[in-house]
Amino acid sequence: MEQEYGLLDTDEVETPGDEWEEIDVTDTDADRIARKRDREFSQFRKRLTDADQFKVEQSVFDDATFAAIYKLVQDGHIDAFGGPISTGKEANVYEALASDDGVDHDVAVKIYRINASNFQQMREYLEGDPRFEGIGSDKKKVVLAWTRKEFANLRRAQQAGVRVPRPIAVERNVLVMELVGLVEDRARRLAEVDVENPETAYEVVSEYMRRLHAAGLVHGDLSEYNMIIHDGELVVIDLGQAVTVHHPNAEEFLRRDCRNVAAFFGRQGIEVAESELYEFVTAVEPKPGGTPEGPDESDDPDAEA
Repeated sequence: MEQEYGLLDTDEVETPGDEWEEIDVTDTDADRIARKRDREFSQFRKRLTDADQFKVEQSVFDDATFAAIYKLVQDGHIDAFGGPISTGKEANVYEALASDDGVDHDVAVKIYRINASNFQQMREYLEGDPRFEGIGSDKKKVVLAWTRKEFANLRRAQQAGVRVPRPIAVERNVLVMELVGLVEDRARRLAEVDVENPETAYEVVSEYMRRLHAAGLVHGDLSEYNMIIHDGELVVIDLGQAVTVHHPNAEEFLRRDCRNVAAFFGRQGIEVAESELYEFVTAVEPKPGGTPEGPDESDDPDAEA
């Protein structure tokens, strides 16, 4: 059976908010919990450090990270942790269990390393982004802002009608989002599958690129390795590095995205011109939905998702 790739209907999506919303990296409840270190938190921390899946990454799990997880548990976003889904230079991703109205469901918990080994590579995407003004080169502040930026990017993409993992909550350097596919039934990257209907897949990808751009975002690293297929849906992932259309390198990043996508589908036997894809994506003038003088609060990670 041919895949249809599930292009999302935009009839019921919200208008994306204002990408100029400043990202707050001041101390959160998690920082205060870590400093206080009361008995309940200390017991929680010990249970996590004793768990097999958390014995390896002290560079990820500092006290404030444990406190962020603790706060997310208290707020009902995480009920129990499973094993690791992936480990990387910037972050580890874990499977976890949550419940809504008594119904259990799986979520992904992405924990960014404060001492990210490729921290300097983030600078290419951070410099020039109005949401990062004033953060400077402080490593902790940059990583915390990056985490909140990914949450904001996911929500903006979702509101624009792009199929992405649903963002659920963010606390300090910990992001909770929808788990697309179970660990034992992992969603496959587009690069890993035989694309049964490349024409339809290309139409979906190009339309999602156009919707992102119309909402004021450029993915910045889009390729067959940052799109997954699960249950007949094509899902765009890894939006942490996505930039606003006002970023000084936005056009360069968009042209690179177009080049990557055109090259992949060209290998699938479709005649795709990079220039035509770029023209299609940029045909609609971006309308981010706000201005620096009058920001929309919908990109505030602390607002209702």
